[in-house]
Amino acid sequence: MTVAVTGATGHIGANLVRALINEGRSTRCLVHVNCQAVDGLDIERFQGDVRDLESLCRAFQGADVVYHLAASISLSMADWPMLEEINVTGTRNVVEACLRTSVRRLVHFSSIHALVQEPLAIPVDESRPLVESRHYPPYDRSKAAAEREVRRGIEKGLNAVVIYPTAIIGPYDYQLSYFGEALLAMAQRKLPALVTGGFDWVDVRDVVAGAMFAEAKAPAGASYLLSGHWVSMCDIAAMVEEITGVATSRMVCPLWLACIGAPFIKVISQLNGKRPLYTSVSLRALKSNRHISHERATRELGYEPRPFRETLVDTLRWFEESGQLTRPQKAKSGEFL
Repeated sequence: MTVAVTGATGHIGANLVRALINEGRSTRCLVHVNCQAVDGLDIERFQGDVRDLESLCRAFQGADVVYHLAASISLSMADWPMLEEINVTGTRNVVEACLRTSVRRLVHFSSIHALVQEPLAIPVDESRPLVESRHYPPYDRSKAAAEREVRRGIEKGLNAVVIYPTAIIGPYDYQLSYFGEALLAMAQRKLPALVTGGFDWVDVRDVVAGAMFAEAKAPAGASYLLSGHWVSMCDIAAMVEEITGVATSRMVCPLWLACIGAPFIKVISQLNGKRPLYTSVSLRALKSNRHISHERATRELGYEPRPFRETLVDTLRWFEESGQLTRPQKAKSGEFL
């Protein structure tokens, strides 16, 4: 049976495709522009775009399962038109294409950001409502709206399950995620300052395993939070220094001060031709709910996230092996070599 994957060249997609191949499954990848993450793999490629319904119908024809990962990620408050087009309309097209081609099961990747975080003192689980207010960042609203498209498809008879990962970290980060970029900057001592706050980080390989468990075991319409471990940015930097032997930044900025400086950081980054890592959206995320429950996924799917430090070591090792991380010679006795 063929498995079709949208967003196959992204961070999760690169890991999912490899896991599917390792299980001996016939894998069809919807590719748009950058194919580096799947080059050389034993896959079937389909050129397409989630904004083009007909290309999706062609890609899904004869597929038993579709994993929908394709999405645009933004740390800006000004990207709603693009996010609506790709994340919302794109998901509507995926749902329609699945219905037209009689796909047996859709596994839809949503995000922890689609769920309301408040009240912060109570753990977030799958019962939290989807965000809706315009006070939330456009990315959050787009992922919530995309899930509503999937729910409408379920009402029409689509067999779908929804996955909510937290912040992704791990190997095969070819297109360099926002956190991957921050991690490299830490390891190369190019991050000028750290900020207080943190997030729930989850290994991309654990997310893939959880999603594949859900494909095989979950009842239609079920949803699962796939979380990992809450770790502060300062603790991550300390671990990076210990693992690599390269000293990281000692300057720590409180979140309130970083929020004031975010507009200036954005301007400086744009002048330097770089995307800003500290924005009002990313800083807001660093003070979100620390307690994300994966109890349902553990109980129903057997999901268990690995230790965060193991993930960090493996990620830094992959960055070095892929040529993206070069450490000084004197620091090359680090444990991940």
